[in-house]
Amino acid sequence: MRILIADDHHLIVEGLTRILLDVYPFSEIESVANADLLYKKSILEKWDIIITDICMPGSSVIDTIKQLNLNTPQTPILVLTMYAAEHYAVRCIRAGASGFVTKESSPYELIAAIKQILSGKKYFTQNVAEILADTMEEKYESLTHELLSDREFEVMKYISEGKSISEIGEILNLNINTVSTYRARVMEKMNFKNNAEIVKYCIEHKLIFL
Repeated sequence: MRILIADDHHLIVEGLTRILLDVYPFSEIESVANADLLYKKSILEKWDIIITDICMPGSSVIDTIKQLNLNTPQTPILVLTMYAAEHYAVRCIRAGASGFVTKESSPYELIAAIKQILSGKKYFTQNVAEILADTMEEKYESLTHELLSDREFEVMKYISEGKSISEIGEILNLNINTVSTYRARVMEKMNFKNNAEIVKYCIEHKLIFL
């Protein structure tokens, strides 16, 4: 079995690799550290499953998942992230991910998710299932930040974490003018007047860690 891990934290990659080798000792595991390499390696090579973080340098991971779902739909993608399900789960699933697991989960849950996805099914925790149910009832759409594009959402979150426009540009591999444009769109769509209102909103909706 061939497994591709996409994460820019070496400790996470090493720990995940050890967990996977305990269960799949004869598997071939490789890793990449950004969304651009994830896309390139996924297109050029065949993988049984891709395990990816949601926030990495370079292109948007969610956009990358969308592209991979179009170009390599036979390859299942499991999102493994530090962000809670209410932050990104629906966006990831809409993009084409087969499952969503947080890094706080136990190795047992991670392996259970992988096995279920490899069997051709989706893997959703009870929390994610409840969030998806809310989307069916249109409760989720009432959240203003769901009006934002994936990239606008990322920029808003980085601003709420205190990062400057230039820092966000470096993280996302975007020029300052582009980041400023995304910020302007966030301000308009969310009816914010300044960064303080962004921070307040993200805290109230538990979109950032304190």
